[in-house]
Amino acid sequence: MEHTAEMVDDARSQFQSLLEAHRGIVLKVAASYAFHPEDRAELAQEIAAQLWRAFPRFDASRSFSTWMYRIALNVAISQVRSATQRQRHAVPLDEDLHDLADPNPGNPETDQQLRLLRRFIAQQPPLDRALLVLYLEDRPYREMAEILGLSETNVATKINRLKQRIRTAL
Repeated sequence: MEHTAEMVDDARSQFQSLLEAHRGIVLKVAASYAFHPEDRAELAQEIAAQLWRAFPRFDASRSFSTWMYRIALNVAISQVRSATQRQRHAVPLDEDLHDLADPNPGNPETDQQLRLLRRFIAQQPPLDRALLVLYLEDRPYREMAEILGLSETNVATKINRLKQRIRTAL
């Protein structure tokens, strides 16, 4: 029995270290899918819980961040699709959204462009929003495809269409 408890403690310690090292992923996904501070905190907590539940199935030979993005985005998309979340988020967006692209605001022109970009992202369907989050993180198309369960060609096509829509909208 003690051996099993030690293994659980080791797994918990390893998980906590990995989660802390990659916590930005959880925060960015939560900020991209939940617009109120309480909702962001709740979504981040749910993502962390789902990551912990799935951790025993994590293949250490693969990228932790790719695995983490896949789970985080699936949790976020599921939350958005639920009827209660849709009702709660059917209000106009606040100006105080978390930064998605620039953690150091300051230039008024840049700040305005970021607000417009955040609004655009927030108005997209869940899959497009996930693609934009990953794209802004400079993730390779191959990794985006793996995270979202799409082909690389499909990812490239969707990203190009999203870029065109951004140019038109902004």
